[in-house]
Amino acid sequence: MLTSQQIVFEDNHLLIVNKPAGFLVQGDETGDVCLVDVAKQYIKEKYNKPGNVFCGLVHRLDRPVSGLVVLAKTSKGLERMNAIFQGREVEKRYLAVLMGKPDNETATLVHKLVKDEKKNLVKAFAATYSQGQLSELTYRFLQVSGANSLLEVLPKTGRSHQIRVQLASMKTPIVGDLKYGAPQPNEDASICLHAFSLKFTHPVTKENLYIKTQPPMVSAWKKFEKHILSLS
Repeated sequence: MLTSQQIVFEDNHLLIVNKPAGFLVQGDETGDVCLVDVAKQYIKEKYNKPGNVFCGLVHRLDRPVSGLVVLAKTSKGLERMNAIFQGREVEKRYLAVLMGKPDNETATLVHKLVKDEKKNLVKAFAATYSQGQLSELTYRFLQVSGANSLLEVLPKTGRSHQIRVQLASMKTPIVGDLKYGAPQPNEDASICLHAFSLKFTHPVTKENLYIKTQPPMVSAWKKFEKHILSLS
């Protein structure tokens, strides 16, 4: 069951949830409980709806990533939110804690990404590479603490594992991300990547929305708690 703390925004058309790290967004071969099914059950019970409940997934987060996920409670909401995301009319902001510090305090990274579906692993190549999906993000250095640094990341594209592999391409993998070069896992198997905020125009009401939520103050996140809490 979704808790009130996990529900960041809700109206007739949208449900925006702060997904915990380790929680599947959509069902897979593991058969583990996923966010979509839990959200459907929440809607069914809250509104006493009989039969099947509609709940559409607008976008995804990797299982070890925490943060904002947008779900649609109506087909109209889903169709229009899909168009907003596909048209890149939403500003997505992530926070990441890295091993080490990047050479530049701000930069735009552009790569071609190629995914090995069998291994569920993505490799980053130069933007001129003949294969793969063109992928772009901008990052801004925020703070350093010991061997770790805190970054704000704004992805322009939304490729699988994009932020993880592009940040790792600078030899600064995300803390806990064994798949892309971190030397050790976090105790809870999470990685220190959090979908922090979303800005977009509501697809039905046309209200300008700015939704944000804090990362869990565990693992390396704790080093940066004061700075994170000051972010607007």
